[in-house]
Amino acid sequence: MRIFTTVLGLRTALRGDGQLGLVPTMGALHAGHRSIVERARRENERLVVSLFVNPLQFGPDEDFQQYPRTPEADQALCASLGVDFLFMPSAAELGICNLGTQVVPPPAMAAVLCGPGRPGHFTGVATIVTQLLQIVQPQRAYFGQKDAQQVAIIRRVVADLRIPTQILTCPTWRESSGLAYSSRNQYLSPQAKQQAAILYQSLTAAAAVFTTGCRERLELLEVVRRELAKEPGVKLEYLDLVHPVTLTPLEVVAGQGLLALAAWVDSTRLIDNLLLSQRRPILAIDGPAGAGKSTVAQRVAQILGLLYLDSGAMYRAVTWLVLDAKVPVTDEAAVAELVGQAQLEMRTGPEGMQVWVNGTDVTMAIRDPQVTEQVPGIAAQAAVREYLLGHQQAYGAQGGIVMDGRDIGTQVFPDAEVKVFLTASNQERARRRYLDLQARGYTSPSREQLEQDIQERDLFDSTRALSPLRRAVDAVEIQTDNLTLEAVVERVVALYRERGGEPS
Repeated sequence: MRIFTTVLGLRTALRGDGQLGLVPTMGALHAGHRSIVERARRENERLVVSLFVNPLQFGPDEDFQQYPRTPEADQALCASLGVDFLFMPSAAELGICNLGTQVVPPPAMAAVLCGPGRPGHFTGVATIVTQLLQIVQPQRAYFGQKDAQQVAIIRRVVADLRIPTQILTCPTWRESSGLAYSSRNQYLSPQAKQQAAILYQSLTAAAAVFTTGCRERLELLEVVRRELAKEPGVKLEYLDLVHPVTLTPLEVVAGQGLLALAAWVDSTRLIDNLLLSQRRPILAIDGPAGAGKSTVAQRVAQILGLLYLDSGAMYRAVTWLVLDAKVPVTDEAAVAELVGQAQLEMRTGPEGMQVWVNGTDVTMAIRDPQVTEQVPGIAAQAAVREYLLGHQQAYGAQGGIVMDGRDIGTQVFPDAEVKVFLTASNQERARRRYLDLQARGYTSPSREQLEQDIQERDLFDSTRALSPLRRAVDAVEIQTDNLTLEAVVERVVALYRERGGEPS
């Protein structure tokens, strides 16, 4: 692990290729930080962790001077977790004293939850996080769900400023009592820790009521207040139910709601939250070419009543558009310009998903072997992936969707509730491809040639710089060589019902 205190040193060290992740922290690392770093380590080839106690996000009467600082222990932990670069800048290095420009998040998002009690806090957060994103320029940055308001604001800032970093949220880690890990827990006496456990208990009590069908704001908040009243030593600062993305207060939870609170235990301010969701889980199916992803996904969607979205068809549609417009597939700027003006629609028809490009039904045309041949080169282009990523995530926003591709569980929906990685041997995939081409009336290469083509495609997909083919660490791998289609579908359906909480 290399440690840097200057922007120039870190930027110089970061020159090079490979997926780059960032975990911004204020140090005093605990088990929650560990879980975030471990996930980021698994999902990136290179990893930066920053340690910086940001003075801009502390008010005049807050605990900036007393905030826990454990740099030696933090360094040791990061080294043990395989962090590549540790960034420990001073306030002077980041220009805090003479900072003339600040990033001001949308006022409405900063006017709820922690905002009224901490004026200027989220401007300070947004400013420093934006600085870090510009300095490191990671593909991914990781934050904890406990700071849900901060994450929502950062996502909005990143989207508004067109910063090309994916913001990922990691689950809140808790002590055995349910108390969320926090650097400020160090302030708590053993008795205060016992009292603070009521925060999570009150949230889970409301979540239990939510599962019975209660969706009303007043009823859910009242459940929390009743539970909190059992511990007089805990003084509630705020309690609210908001939309987890926009932070708009909710009267009724129609899809998802964020139940959040802040409270004082002795002289320590603590925050916590739970996500209430009635949307159906997302199913992400990944795997190499020819593994049967699309066929399985369509069957599973029919059985479970999910919306099926073939991401491969979306990339094929863009490839068809490029070929139809006679734009050179290697001219990435021209491809980006063409794609940026395109209108892509996925429609559910009587015979399944239909693909339309600029008002033309291209459902069959995108299966042409000439399109298939050019898809890898088009799919590897950053502009194409950025364009389609927005489409894919928009379709999945309401849940209840199954998507298949090569980076659905790792890139498009890294927080999908259910992830599957389908695979098969090269020989089996070549056999399936041969039979498929024959069935659709196309002249097929020999099986030997198809096997070689698949091997080359696997190498290209798994080594490309942008969103390489990888099995998500939490995906269940299914090897399909000796399984019938029905057996594979049965396994995936059972997994969805088990992990997604769907009835059998």
